[in-house]
Amino acid sequence: MCGLTGFWQPRDFSADAAEVVAEKMAERIAHRGPDDMGVWVDEAAGIALAHRRLSILDLSPAGHQPMVSASGRYVIAFNGEIYNHIEMRKELEQIPPSPPLTKWGEVIPLWRGHSDTETLLAGFEVWGIEATLKKTVGMFAIALWDRSERVLTLARDRIGEKPLYYGFQNDTFVFGSELKALKAHPDFVGEIDRDVICLYLRHCTIPAPYSIYKGIKKLLPGTYLQLPFGRDVDALRAASPKVYWSLAEVATQGVADPFAGSDADAIAALDSQLKQSIGLQMMADVPLGAFLSGGVDSSTVVALMQAQSARPVKTFSIGFDEQGYNEAGYAKAVAQHLGTEHTELYVSSAEAMQVIPMLGRMYDEPFADSSQIPTFLVAQMARQHVAVSLSGDAGDELFCGYNRYALADTWARIEKVPFGFRRVAGRLIKSVAPSTLDAFFKQAANFVTLPVNMGEKLGKLAARLISVDGVDELYYSLVSEIDHSEQVVIGGQEPAAWLTEVGIKSSFDDAKLHMMFMDAMTYLPDDILVKVDRAAMANSLETRVPLLDHRVVELAWSLPMSMKIRDGKSKWILRQVLYQYVPKQLIERPKAGFGIPLGDWLRGPLREWVEGLLDERRLQQEGYFNVQFVRAIWQAHLAGKRNNQALLWNLLMFQEWLEEQKRVA
Repeated sequence: MCGLTGFWQPRDFSADAAEVVAEKMAERIAHRGPDDMGVWVDEAAGIALAHRRLSILDLSPAGHQPMVSASGRYVIAFNGEIYNHIEMRKELEQIPPSPPLTKWGEVIPLWRGHSDTETLLAGFEVWGIEATLKKTVGMFAIALWDRSERVLTLARDRIGEKPLYYGFQNDTFVFGSELKALKAHPDFVGEIDRDVICLYLRHCTIPAPYSIYKGIKKLLPGTYLQLPFGRDVDALRAASPKVYWSLAEVATQGVADPFAGSDADAIAALDSQLKQSIGLQMMADVPLGAFLSGGVDSSTVVALMQAQSARPVKTFSIGFDEQGYNEAGYAKAVAQHLGTEHTELYVSSAEAMQVIPMLGRMYDEPFADSSQIPTFLVAQMARQHVAVSLSGDAGDELFCGYNRYALADTWARIEKVPFGFRRVAGRLIKSVAPSTLDAFFKQAANFVTLPVNMGEKLGKLAARLISVDGVDELYYSLVSEIDHSEQVVIGGQEPAAWLTEVGIKSSFDDAKLHMMFMDAMTYLPDDILVKVDRAAMANSLETRVPLLDHRVVELAWSLPMSMKIRDGKSKWILRQVLYQYVPKQLIERPKAGFGIPLGDWLRGPLREWVEGLLDERRLQQEGYFNVQFVRAIWQAHLAGKRNNQALLWNLLMFQEWLEEQKRVA
């Protein structure tokens, strides 16, 4: 796991100056690779590559990057892991170059070390770029320079585990693993895109291909971009990424041609594929462990790790003192059953809140999934023991695990009611005071004690279900913090072409399938994977997600819905795999998120911090948000009239990010 960066500059390029700039860019992402740093410059072509290394495979100097291929044609800066590179090597050894590569009359050995970086370079030499990408099983971001053709290729893994930003600033093309590397280049302009702020407020994150800055994009998962630097800058600006693997095609094909075997066949197939994927991802030359929450996904990953390990697997969980936010006990019970070497850390609210000032720098652009705080803390703890940690992320998106998917059946009944009538009913529900809704739902629940604001939450949900017109609107109403962000962002308009740019062309009639697909295409890569990557890499910890092996993804999408939800239980088939290793009673409990008591913190110990960031005069001077709207939702939250914690966190994380930009300017 590493970080890469670089730039192409068509004019006034000198090798000495370029090396200095490239080193500065790489230094900004030293946390991604604290073990080594390298720079490679082609003065004639005007290009520089830089790399920061976290040594995981081949700890010797033979793994140093940027790395030049055996023939000298290609130079690579690579972030990630290719789990099947040994198999790729064996295949390459069957087709050595003919005639053999030579240097000064001597035959060059096929391999100089045992890194997956060298394997990739050999694949590009023999099979070509797209064919090699298709052969990989792994996670990666790649910058590859073809010295012969003067073409730069940027590539990203299939699902988007590893980040890659790129774009023109003035006439200079910059790229890198994180925005902070790009910002170190003298030509970086960094004009904030107000339209993208609208997207951010809706999604709590900035979805690809956008970034917070004009002219800078994120490379979409499953694509590669090629830039022939013999052309003029205008032609290069118009270049579009090419798709080498499409989740949309995988999902469509899987649903059209579903798994035809029995339940037992499907369970055996999933168990076998998960074992293979997890076994490959346990490959490392450094200590390795796993995050364990005690839920279905992480418990399955740990169980299959332990089943393939001769020694106890190192597992890590984090707990909070606040009631309702602590699942450490469940994780400990699973760890004891499996016999792992378990470490848990209980964190106070004060300790958790100390992370907040780091978030603007850590995430590089506004990011507002509040579980970023416990994710950072568990990664920080794990790094004290291991350099690599496996994660159970993606189980919800692949096996229909989110609570909102269960609403699809309710929606199927509601949509039969004429839309005009539903819209009026929705407005009536929204007009009811939250206190009245709380009282109503408590009565409806036969005086059973409900969580704070549950009536308000259920009322909002009912209003949304009733008011939406179509499954697309249903999905967005469930995942959006605000429906009309352009009313909040001064001078901003949400990009209408976003879904088209991402390549989302879902035609699933089943609302559950549609929502799962949307989550897999957007929420998973833009929120979940961003959260984990930045939190882990801030601690120089590599994370791996075995459920995102593309073969697991392809199998999961071929499984019929009856194997994902059965008898009211989500992730049915994943549970059946898990119950072969862990007793059912250790797992079965209501689903909980990885969260913090944010609403209470904002009203209590964080109140002064909130007031500073949302000060009326400050908001007016900065000029990004509708001051009246922001102050109104804050006052309503303070008074306990509304639980506006999610939308407030969106605004606060933008403000904290903006504050960080002022500090580093």
